[in-house]
Amino acid sequence: MLALLVAACGAAVRPSTTSTPTQSPPAATPIASEGPFVATAYPARGDAPCAQAKAPDASHAPYAGNLKRIRATDASTVIFELCDPDVAFLSKIADPAFAINDASWLASHIDPGTAGAQAIVTEVNGTGPYRLESWDHGSEISLARNDTYWGMPVRNERLIVRWRDGAGQRVVELQGATVDGIDDVDASGVAMINDDVSQQLAARHGLNVFYMGFNNTFAPFDNERVRRAIAMGIDRQRIAERFFQPGSEVASHYTPCDIPNGCTGASWYEFDPLQAREMLAAAGYPDGFDTKIQYRDMPRPYLPDPTGIANELKTQLLDNLGIRAELVIEPEDTFLTDADAGVLDGIHLLGQSVTYPDVSAFLDPRFGPGASNEFGKKFADIGKALAGGKATVDAAARKAAYTRANDLIRAHVPMIPIARAGSAAAYRADVEGAGASPLRLERFASMTPGDRRQLVWLTTSEPGGLYCADESDATAALVCAQLADGLYAYDPAGASTTPSLARTCDPNPELTTWTCTLRAGVLFHDGSTLDANDVVLSYAVQWDAEHPLHDGRSGTFPRFAAWFGGFLNAPSVSP
Repeated sequence: MLALLVAACGAAVRPSTTSTPTQSPPAATPIASEGPFVATAYPARGDAPCAQAKAPDASHAPYAGNLKRIRATDASTVIFELCDPDVAFLSKIADPAFAINDASWLASHIDPGTAGAQAIVTEVNGTGPYRLESWDHGSEISLARNDTYWGMPVRNERLIVRWRDGAGQRVVELQGATVDGIDDVDASGVAMINDDVSQQLAARHGLNVFYMGFNNTFAPFDNERVRRAIAMGIDRQRIAERFFQPGSEVASHYTPCDIPNGCTGASWYEFDPLQAREMLAAAGYPDGFDTKIQYRDMPRPYLPDPTGIANELKTQLLDNLGIRAELVIEPEDTFLTDADAGVLDGIHLLGQSVTYPDVSAFLDPRFGPGASNEFGKKFADIGKALAGGKATVDAAARKAAYTRANDLIRAHVPMIPIARAGSAAAYRADVEGAGASPLRLERFASMTPGDRRQLVWLTTSEPGGLYCADESDATAALVCAQLADGLYAYDPAGASTTPSLARTCDPNPELTTWTCTLRAGVLFHDGSTLDANDVVLSYAVQWDAEHPLHDGRSGTFPRFAAWFGGFLNAPSVSP
């Protein structure tokens, strides 16, 4: 098997300050370097075996990942080599799961001989605007301002994160001024907050879409005019207002507008039942037709009331178009398989939620050349436009490609985007800079809580751990984003990316090599200085399933596995 890089990938180990299980290091003072920088790489020798056709042996699976090699060339430069092009590379590495850790901290806080959760799960040594002050398990997490932070000055002295699972309880605390902000306000809470001048509401746009889909191999949905008539004959605004929670919105495009290039091109058809009737008649169906609405009856984040919405669509189809639809509840365990196989012959109700926030992650799986048979025969012109968008990082070229793709999706109507399920946060009225991130990654360092020295945020649940490479829950990601930085970060008001620990990450023309140049003088909370070897090891311990530091709380590293295609040296899967 490929050689392992142990501890800090062969680099000299710098001293690190240890701490109690619920505290991070004290305020940083720079730690002097012990010697000249020695660049490391992973794998130490050679490349990962891209597109490995067969397993190397009985105990390992074939390598299916997209990372080929990561290497430092000097203290401020790290190069990522990929097996295949990845236009969404920056959108992936901006996630808190890919925050950079100090190499010595990783080596001293992950013990291969220790079973269960590692020390790094509760001890954080990041580069972020706050440092972990304490974690009172079951009660709150206290973060103190990092006075050596490399970025914009923090606008409060301390951030307290607390949790309550009841939406009503959270509203009561906000009204009682025991907290400065709350997450996930329900409908009744929205009404109360809107009526109270001492509070302010912040809508969080949903990074999802609920849609009605058609398979164009079944009549009458093989007729584009029929599909377009239905698009004009559905009152989507009524559905969004009646069935979706506060903060939700009608979908103007398939991809959410917070994602760059998601909403380029013309918006979806306006509700016009008269024109819809005329178009359906011109298509040969003046008296409508019989069909089915196929769906699962279990609520989803993008579909809160499946049966209620299905009944509303049934009523609208009949009243606006004369289409007679039978409701068919499909089995949970076969619905997605049947949709992908292209055997659903009616109107099916489905949706999509964000994976990583790049337009290609929304459009390609549904409309690209490699998409399933959900919508029937592929649309070659859509596929060509999507290929153009994936082939470049040039902003103007991507915008042009996705404008064409969105316009073609609108013209062909393989589905009808109905709504996006959003949510809402709320703050005391005197909190300056208050907002709600669509990715649930609010930047509290930019908020001023009136004349108070600390900001108290009340969320829905306690995080499982704070080593976010090995976590998947939203609260963990939120807290990690305050403590640690990645090479890139997400805009807190949207889903675009911005440089963070890297000044730039630039691709080659083929998008298979990304060269990242680090900021100079960035300190970890314990005073260690960021360098390229920290980047190499932070990724290597996630990437290699046999790395001695491939551990955390569960050792699953879900983001890495899903977004980079799989682990190096992954174990074989029993049949």
